[in-house]
Amino acid sequence: MTGFAQPTIAWLEQCGFTVRDRALWQEALTHGSTGHARDYQRLEFLGDRVLGLAIAEWLYSQGDDAEGKLAQRLNALVSKQACARVARQMGLPEHVLLGKQARDDGAADSDNILGDVMEALLGAQFLEAGFDSARDLVRRHWHEDVRSEAGRSKHPKSALQEWAAGNQRRPPQYELVERSGPDHRARFTVRVSVHNVGEAEATASSKQEAETAAARNFMEQYG
Repeated sequence: MTGFAQPTIAWLEQCGFTVRDRALWQEALTHGSTGHARDYQRLEFLGDRVLGLAIAEWLYSQGDDAEGKLAQRLNALVSKQACARVARQMGLPEHVLLGKQARDDGAADSDNILGDVMEALLGAQFLEAGFDSARDLVRRHWHEDVRSEAGRSKHPKSALQEWAAGNQRRPPQYELVERSGPDHRARFTVRVSVHNVGEAEATASSKQEAETAAARNFMEQYG
């Protein structure tokens, strides 16, 4: 793997990150396809918790929403899709360190990879400058999402669950129909069915997102 480029360090600092230990930031941006001994997975684990706490504190401080609504918004704001959206807005894709085959396969635009690296960067920020600094970064880069209606509408799976109960039907059943593609560009096809009503399918880059899309498709057809 090539050395950690100065333009990447400048980009990190421009985005508000505190770069002291360059090896740490290189680790945060390194995908396993490079064959490097250290990749972003451990930092992603840490950053996921940092992001969750930062968003939870932010939402809690904004009003008196009940726990269910807070959890619904939290799940939307920390999802891989939300993290990937922030990553793209920051210009992250061109700075992810990937093996040649992974880059050729389009891994730099994968929601899963961009979301993971975004979390890893927050983990690195926590280690470099503490929680308050990481929280400030979250508030800077998630500002538009939190101001929007993200997560305010009922989640499709919850809506389907309530619809089934309200119509005296059995709970919806989710089935993984197919998993295809390499790990960094995996595609999941899920089928959801309600007994004596019907079924719907959807494909997405994670099993959870495919279930959500399948529930939405079901409600559009039968709800």
